[in-house]
Amino acid sequence: MKRSFAPIIPTLALAFLAAGCAEDTPEAGDLPDRAEPEMTELSEEELVELARGIHERVITIDTHIDIPFNFATDEVDPGVRGPFQFDLPKAREGGMDAFVLIAYHGQGERTDEAMAEAWARVLPKYHAIRRMAYEMHPDEVDIAYTADDVVRIHGEGRLVAIIGKENLWPIGYDLDRLQEIYDLGTRYISLTHNGHNQFADAAVERADLGDDGPEWGGLSPLGEQVVDEMNRLGMIVDVSHLSKDAMMHATTHTRAPLIASHSSISAIRDHPRNLDDEQLLAIRANGGVAQTTALGSFVKAPPPERGEAIAALRDEFGVASLAEIQALPDDEQAAFSARMEEINEQFPPADVADYVDHIDYAVDLIGIDHVGISSDFDGGGGVMGWMDASETFNVTLELVRRGYSEEDIRKLWGGNFLRVWQEVERVAAELQAQDN
Repeated sequence: MKRSFAPIIPTLALAFLAAGCAEDTPEAGDLPDRAEPEMTELSEEELVELARGIHERVITIDTHIDIPFNFATDEVDPGVRGPFQFDLPKAREGGMDAFVLIAYHGQGERTDEAMAEAWARVLPKYHAIRRMAYEMHPDEVDIAYTADDVVRIHGEGRLVAIIGKENLWPIGYDLDRLQEIYDLGTRYISLTHNGHNQFADAAVERADLGDDGPEWGGLSPLGEQVVDEMNRLGMIVDVSHLSKDAMMHATTHTRAPLIASHSSISAIRDHPRNLDDEQLLAIRANGGVAQTTALGSFVKAPPPERGEAIAALRDEFGVASLAEIQALPDDEQAAFSARMEEINEQFPPADVADYVDHIDYAVDLIGIDHVGISSDFDGGGGVMGWMDASETFNVTLELVRRGYSEEDIRKLWGGNFLRVWQEVERVAAELQAQDN
């Protein structure tokens, strides 16, 4: 069950999110043309009504949303509309039915002390997600541990939380912890973040941690063991943040389909975190899904002048974060917003149309069955028109404008992800049966 939609463009957030963040093409083979019904005969009102109906009927799953370390506390109650891009009220407003909440920790030094400290910090994120669902808002949201749970919980009218792990570095060298985080609800794992670790090379190197070119040339031997154990347990391998060699290695080593939970298309925006055509085709061959992500700097290259103008505006108002902007007196906040509008007009940031260009490209290359949608909200994500969960409907509206059918949109918004998850569960059942 979904509620009303409230498309809002939070201009203030663009001062931080849209300013930027933290190859030869093989033959794609014959792919069926995407159905493109004639939309020019529909009025704008009819087009929006059509899109709302589709958005209401499909299960929308955003496969990557970060949460703060104080999530599900009195400070950050996800049941209260607050300053973050994601919370339960915004999800309801935007018709976002399900979301993967991420137990993330950035990369650090590979010392026992650093990894133990990170492990102690990241574990509370699991407990926070469970506290949200089981103690704070059990009538509003529940946690899915299987693909079937997603459908069941949605059918009950509740929002669906799924747990993902980003950066496996904190577990150290103890692979028994994979079972521990599986038992806590983890259903996909991104092996790295920015910076190489003990399991694989990363797409973005960290010179401050000693990265100077590839370390493993793909997955490490321990990384191969991790993929094997994830296959056995029934966790989806996520190749976002992996180097190209590591990502390609993972697609051939895994026994189950995998995903790129939040990466876009390098043919449109050349960025080390995006996927080139060879990688996209490898995902298709693996049976997996490329979850295109609405992170502005992955979607469209911002001109340097835009970043300079925003930096000057921040300095003028003496603000260094969105929270500091929101703490400004009303008149100063209005003035800041007006100035941001001028910058946006002069140097337009990435918007929903730019984002859906990435979906179009991937669908045309590898087919509708291998493409999905993610935001990376509260981790840097956001484009004009989809700056928080309350604007989720706008993505569906743009897909409808471009002629995607309801079945296409169902697949993009979560059907493909659920198919991969079901196959991962099937492979795990077979491997566990062999062990017995």
